[in-house]
Amino acid sequence: MPEITQADLALLAFAREVKSKAYAPYSDFRVGAAVFAGGEIFQGVNVENAAYGSGICAERAAAMAAVTAGFTDFDAIAVVGDSESPTVPCGACRQFLAEFNPDLRVIMGGRTDAVMVMTLEELLPEAFVRGYLDQDDGGDE
Repeated sequence: MPEITQADLALLAFAREVKSKAYAPYSDFRVGAAVFAGGEIFQGVNVENAAYGSGICAERAAAMAAVTAGFTDFDAIAVVGDSESPTVPCGACRQFLAEFNPDLRVIMGGRTDAVMVMTLEELLPEAFVRGYLDQDDGGDE
């Protein structure tokens, strides 16, 4: 597990700052996220919906903000949720983030001072990434 740096804690502060803006009337579990890409920070929150599957996680919201600004190579993401222990990205978010950097640094926090830092590879080993779509199967065309 990577060591926690001052930059990690700074990014975590951006995720913590935006968490209060989450829209979570059903679960009452607010999550904030901050993506660091191209020297800039992009924030996002979870947004729930009465049709549960239509909601979006904070990690994907932050990632979409980065992409909208023209950044598709992410350096790190910080995630903070309403849990006691550090909140980890769900499986769908892990796969989504692998598109932008399979070795992404993931900084996780919760309501306490506990912080956990892992790489996306550690959280999602053997992710399905773009390279699988480019591989030649060796068969005849």
